[in-house]
Amino acid sequence: MGLVWCCRDRELPLGERTLVMGIVNVTPDSFSDGGMFEDAEAAVAYGARLRVEGADVLDVGGESTRPGSDPVGVAEELARVLPVIEGLRREAPEGLLSVDTRKAAVASEALAAGADV
Repeated sequence: MGLVWCCRDRELPLGERTLVMGIVNVTPDSFSDGGMFEDAEAAVAYGARLRVEGADVLDVGGESTRPGSDPVGVAEELARVLPVIEGLRREAPEGLLSVDTRKAAVASEALAAGADV
């Protein structure tokens, strides 16, 4: 058996094909989308579109790491990512979700809300 990526209760085989990760930034100062998806409903709709377009994993981030960005606290980051993770989990229970964070508390809450990684 080749390499696998263990995600909660699933294993994703690695090396068979290139996996695609869709990025869902829910920050007002994202360098990649300019804050287009601050609204949770819009972010969930965008994530659903990324899945239809072939994303294997959706990565939800609530704090910009671009140079010069302002850090956000745990509560603010959670307020940004949790509604999106919960919405994406409702839309596609089988879909793989990851959270992009530097904070253990955010990672823990995101996992409890339905993120796989």
